[in-house]
Amino acid sequence: MAAGDRSGEKPVAPVTVRIQTGDFDITQEIGALTAGRADIGAVVSFTGLCRDEGGRLSALELEHYPGMAERAIRAIAEDAVTRFGLNGITAIHRYGAIPPGGNIVLVVAAAPHRQAAFDGASFLMDFLKTDAPFWKKEHLKDGGAGEWVSAKDADDKAKLRWRTP
Repeated sequence: MAAGDRSGEKPVAPVTVRIQTGDFDITQEIGALTAGRADIGAVVSFTGLCRDEGGRLSALELEHYPGMAERAIRAIAEDAVTRFGLNGITAIHRYGAIPPGGNIVLVVAAAPHRQAAFDGASFLMDFLKTDAPFWKKEHLKDGGAGEWVSAKDADDKAKLRWRTP
């Protein structure tokens, strides 16, 4: 169990979850989470970008189940808030065709202290990679048929570190 674990408590901090086609502004999202707050001592953000996979990709297409994806991410985010005593958390995940270099996902965790913010953001990303219902298909520059991206064992292993004894 992580230091500061408050499992079982209901989240009282703001939890923002959005699934959208449009891009996001990282500075704006951090500002929205922290505006008027003097109780926040640390903010950690993570932005996931689309790689070009050695120049092969023209885009990565992400699909999801509307409603289900938001509920899954919200449940994970609320768990992060209670486990790590966060002051708030934002999770934005894009869908549709995203070009190399484009933003895919943003996680912003705010907490009284840095370790809780780091842990909250990392926890959310580890579970988002394995438990949120998204599917990714590669679109190749040469026009060839792209592959559906398979789940990675490394993502499953990363999630295991958050198991409670």
